[in-house]
Amino acid sequence: MKTTSHMPWAFVPTLYLAEGFPYIVINTVSVLLYQDLGLPNDQITYWTGWLYLPWVLKMFWSPVVDAHATKRRWLLAAQAILSLLFLSIAGILTWNAFAYAGENGLLSTFRLTLFGFFIGAFASATLDIATDGYYLLALTPKDQSLFVGVRTFFYRVAMILGSGILISATGALTERGWMDKPYNWACLFGFLGLLFGLFALFHTFILPKPTEDKAVQTGQLHAWKDAFATYLTQRNILYILLFILLYRFGEALLEKIVPLFLLGPAEDGALAMSKQSFGLIKGTLGLGGIIAGNLLGGWLLSKFSFKKCIWPFACCLVLPNFFYVYLAVAKPGLVTIATLITLENFGYGLAMMALTVFIMYVSQGKYKTSHYAISTGIMALGMMVPAMLSGKMQVALGYEKFFWVTAFISLLSFAVVPLCFKIKTLEETEERFKQNKPLS
Repeated sequence: MKTTSHMPWAFVPTLYLAEGFPYIVINTVSVLLYQDLGLPNDQITYWTGWLYLPWVLKMFWSPVVDAHATKRRWLLAAQAILSLLFLSIAGILTWNAFAYAGENGLLSTFRLTLFGFFIGAFASATLDIATDGYYLLALTPKDQSLFVGVRTFFYRVAMILGSGILISATGALTERGWMDKPYNWACLFGFLGLLFGLFALFHTFILPKPTEDKAVQTGQLHAWKDAFATYLTQRNILYILLFILLYRFGEALLEKIVPLFLLGPAEDGALAMSKQSFGLIKGTLGLGGIIAGNLLGGWLLSKFSFKKCIWPFACCLVLPNFFYVYLAVAKPGLVTIATLITLENFGYGLAMMALTVFIMYVSQGKYKTSHYAISTGIMALGMMVPAMLSGKMQVALGYEKFFWVTAFISLLSFAVVPLCFKIKTLEETEERFKQNKPLS
């Protein structure tokens, strides 16, 4: 039995706040933490790049979640695990083993916290699967449509809080002389640990127990092999894979380096921005630009066609990458930095909507949910590998040359866009969407 129409307001906002926090903390805040603790950029990007792996493997992990226990139990367990992990990381940082290990060449705190982040990444990926699955089971079809904007809004709010306001607060603790590092980071992770403990406790009592929320029969999971086979044997699969992997290759190279560039010391060619400024510019205005780009991109794609929008969107993705060349050369003031980063993120938001719609259009037929999961796993792989390589490139080239090289590499996007026009199923699927016809 589905929940009543007034109940979703009691849990949908908090469910998606809880889903949004771990992703941004594990993939972005971890980079800032390790930079603040003195690790070199190549090690930071290489090791934190591995944290994408659980999202790559999510397509294989999802059937395990389906086959064992309810979605409600999975998401409660994931939230409880994240609470314990964040509290453990806070404890490690409070112990200040990093400073001790640095003197002895052991780097034990780095290893311990990285292990915690890696387990947290698996818990976060599991939380994604369970939360989205629970949403489909606990809400009526009408409420699912009604609350799709609510869930997206609160997921984005969590990301802004995690990489914006909380980072500004963490920086303020040391910049105002109230607390030394790494104890300011310990406060951040301690807060997140307590927050997720409250999430788990609150949801234990507030979440309904839909009768449909149960482990699927083992026989149903055998369809996963068929789903994988049909995905890899569909028409134009090589074009599809190349587009998903290379469309935002340049952006993937920038993903880990941009925060390091904004916060790094001036003598290394970076901008030496304070964490308070970073939280406002990159974490708040930048993410706000992405959200605005998502909204406008969605509207443009619905009004026009994918193939009419893809070239302008690709330009909005690629050309703003040259902004970072200017920032590395000119070292302008905060107003100029904020403007360019907001514009770059706005273009990225537009471009991401095109990629999302592309994946949706090529994930159709009997196994469309499984095909979508496979595509998003491949997309995560397309972020993971460039992110791991980016630090070694930056250390070898310096920031200015790195941004020049990355800007030209990002022109690969223009090379894969024509592949979309060779995929005939895109037009067929888009036409069916506009006519609200079922997809076979």
